[in-house]
Amino acid sequence: MTSTLRAAAEAWLADDPDPASRDELQGVLEDEAELADRFAGPLRFGTAGLRGPLRAGPNGMNLAVVRGAAAGLVRWLAAQSAGPDDRPLVIGYDARHGSHAFAVETARVATGAGRRALLMPRPLPTPVLAFAVRRHGAAAGVMVTASHNPPQDNGYKVYLADGAQLVPPADAEIEHAIREVGPLADVPLGPPGEVLGEQIVRDYVDAAVGVIDPAVPRELAVAYTPMHGVGREVFEATLAAAGYPAPFVVAEQADPDPEFPTVAFPNPEEPGATDLLLALAAREGADIAIANDPDADRCAVAYADGGVWRQLRGDEVGVLLADHLMRRGVHGRYATTIVSSSLLSRLCADRDLPYGETLTGFKWIVRAGDDLVYGYEEALGYCVAPELVRDKDGITAALLVCELAAGLKAELRTLGDRLDEIALRHGVHATDQLSVRVSDLGQIASMMATVRARPPAALLDVAVTAVEDLHPDADVLILRAGSTRVVVRPSGTEPKLKAYLEVVEPVAGDDLAGARERAAAALVALRTETTAALGL
Repeated sequence: MTSTLRAAAEAWLADDPDPASRDELQGVLEDEAELADRFAGPLRFGTAGLRGPLRAGPNGMNLAVVRGAAAGLVRWLAAQSAGPDDRPLVIGYDARHGSHAFAVETARVATGAGRRALLMPRPLPTPVLAFAVRRHGAAAGVMVTASHNPPQDNGYKVYLADGAQLVPPADAEIEHAIREVGPLADVPLGPPGEVLGEQIVRDYVDAAVGVIDPAVPRELAVAYTPMHGVGREVFEATLAAAGYPAPFVVAEQADPDPEFPTVAFPNPEEPGATDLLLALAAREGADIAIANDPDADRCAVAYADGGVWRQLRGDEVGVLLADHLMRRGVHGRYATTIVSSSLLSRLCADRDLPYGETLTGFKWIVRAGDDLVYGYEEALGYCVAPELVRDKDGITAALLVCELAAGLKAELRTLGDRLDEIALRHGVHATDQLSVRVSDLGQIASMMATVRARPPAALLDVAVTAVEDLHPDADVLILRAGSTRVVVRPSGTEPKLKAYLEVVEPVAGDDLAGARERAAAALVALRTETTAALGL
């Protein structure tokens, strides 16, 4: 073991304010590989803030990292103001291991620095915190969550005063302020802030109900799961306030449980994650099924297609909601990301509406333009009311899905029927994702280097006409061949490399089934070609 690594570990031990994590680190002091991983570097602000495993050391989520992050944040906030700034810091948290303790620690750092800290009343969805930032005129907001990550992870999202997530250069400036904090024992700590009452939840619910049209039918049977997270109470309250019947809820996943015992990964996109939900929907004869991820900022949707339950892709839900808002006469900019389907751009062009396309992440989507009225990303994230929540919001998105599904049900139609309408007009836009989970982050860099060095000359027997490398602004490579597109990038929240695939198949006459068959076959072939291009 190098003397430098050992010295770094001992220095961390001397400064760590948490006895439990000190004991944990003491137990691995002789394990060089483990220490090297824990001290490989500090957590950095990525797509969704700080995120990492719950463990001692700078490359993990723990009380020491949180104290340093909070101290850097409040010092940065103080430096932004020329004079006194009495705006509070609003702090939310989910039900993961450590979340409440990290939220309280953040509040104590804020009050120790002379800034008011407002703590959310209980574990609540991320969009409620994002809503609260602007409702309380806060200087910033912090949400302690790792969203849909595995149970051993936690995270720390920062929202600026405009209610949107952190973007450059503020992220680098805050990271610099964190590095300048000095000994954690010298960080002044105050009282644990002021706990907000339930009124903030009622305010959010009242605002969310305003997203939908009061004249639309409300007859709809919904099956729902919060996936062991914090979404259920707020979703049920919002559904009831909007006049819909109470949903059928997956009992095994109804209450918060930081172990997420019924799923391999608490992400509705993962295979098997919604099995219990779809079984409940079939058993109860539901019209639609909805899953929130654990912090309820994402929303998955399924419907019965000829008696078989089919979960929609994020692109399908994203386009359905955009089309629905357009039909309702909601004018303004509709935005998505470079990895989402190109179909949204076609809808906008067809209706002469402004279209925006950004880098991945809602921190970019909500900044697509001052005229933004809707944004989505293929990873089940939808912003249907940016004037309320400038981030993805699985509660208001689910409510808008209910409005759309109930209206279609009244016409004896389904979500699938509406998708068919859109495909007949604009062609079948079929998307898929190749996701490679790794244990060594170096494998991701290796795969990106491989495809950069030797990009394929053709995709689906069509010459590649454009290779767009967004490096260094973003670690993204885009390949285009006719209407076929592949976008390759590392995940910003998990140890994965992702390749986003899209093929567009025109519909001849009304032969939608044939177009879908050809698109599905093309996606299978494109997946194989992309796998080879990554060197797998």
